[in-house]
Amino acid sequence: MSFTAACVAIEEVARVDPSVAVLLDIQNTLMGNCFAFWGSPALQQTWLPRLASDTVGSFCLSEPGSGSDAFALRTRADLSGDGTHYTLNGEKAWISNSEQAGVFLVFANVDPSKGYKGITCFVVPRDSPGLEIGPKEEKLGIRASSTCPIILNDVVVPNENILGEVGQGYKIAIEILNEGRIGIGAQMVGLAQGALDCTLPYLSERKQFGQAIGQFQGMQHQVAQIAAEVESVRTFVYNTARLKEAGQPFIKEAAMVKLLSSQVAEKTASRCIEWLGGVGFTKAYMAEKFFRDSKIGAIYEGTSNIQLQTIAKFLL
Repeated sequence: MSFTAACVAIEEVARVDPSVAVLLDIQNTLMGNCFAFWGSPALQQTWLPRLASDTVGSFCLSEPGSGSDAFALRTRADLSGDGTHYTLNGEKAWISNSEQAGVFLVFANVDPSKGYKGITCFVVPRDSPGLEIGPKEEKLGIRASSTCPIILNDVVVPNENILGEVGQGYKIAIEILNEGRIGIGAQMVGLAQGALDCTLPYLSERKQFGQAIGQFQGMQHQVAQIAAEVESVRTFVYNTARLKEAGQPFIKEAAMVKLLSSQVAEKTASRCIEWLGGVGFTKAYMAEKFFRDSKIGAIYEGTSNIQLQTIAKFLL
């Protein structure tokens, strides 16, 4: 599956449930690509077939004390005396898919004195002794997507389970999250379209003052404006995916896509609730769920403020 094809799948699934769409995003744009780009032949042979069939993966970067400042992470990886393995200790936070995951990509520092240059990515199977999955977070939205803390207590990881090279973890995280932001853009576009899909028929069915509310010019102009914004962001998502696949620079565009798509998704879902009126404020229609789900778009895989900082670095 190409990167663009994966984005199409993410968008289409998000029209129905953004929670499942984020699983697809993480599985394809983060997990699968990490193993494909940096995994040893042995790691690829072990995990790529499983990720494509029966195993969910989790990307473990964030910690209680390191969110946007991701490389301030405190999870340690200490090399054994004989140099054959590392022992991981620490805690990860806000880890998507963790309740169901069979494999975790855990970022830990092998030498804190080197700062971010000590960060290394380790492949940790779910059944590793000392790995504990905490209780599922009670979230506002994307509630079908599990989000849990991960606790690592003397988790032994052999050297062959290092993804890439020692000290390369920061590079892996930066590069793969840039791609992941395009996937989140596709998710947000799908979410916005899903909100429209469940709302527009109502505008033709609901009658007030002797006509369908969708026939009022004031309503038509609002719908047209939102539809144009959704379509413009959709075009931006797939143009950025095209740049990525062509090997062209895309980091600035990915940040813009992540920023704008989250804004359009939240705005669209909010307007849909308003257009539905009283029933929009109930669970009888999906608009309220899409609205709750939309808020995460401005937070995960880089907050909106981080996207603005990234964009500004390319402009000034």
